[in-house]
Amino acid sequence: MNRHRLIASSALASVMAMGLLGPAAAADPAGKEKCFGIAKAGQNDCANLSGTHSCAGQAKADMSPDDWKYVAKGTCQKVGGKTVDQVKDQGKAKM
Repeated sequence: MNRHRLIASSALASVMAMGLLGPAAAADPAGKEKCFGIAKAGQNDCANLSGTHSCAGQAKADMSPDDWKYVAKGTCQKVGGKTVDQVKDQGKAKM
């Protein structure tokens, strides 16, 4: 009995995780965009670009260029940050 319960629980957890990590979760909230280089230590919104952490609130330094916060669309440069497109272009320039 316990083995069947474990299998069922694992299957349910897998299905739920796939739903949470699907394309809808990857989309930015309406009217928001990721802004890199503006998050204060411990105030980032999610994983950073370098992969040293994978969760919100784990930025180690203020204004780290690979940590980001959501801001209203069109305001990132005004607050001194870089948009996703700017970060991607910068990465291509380094190659």
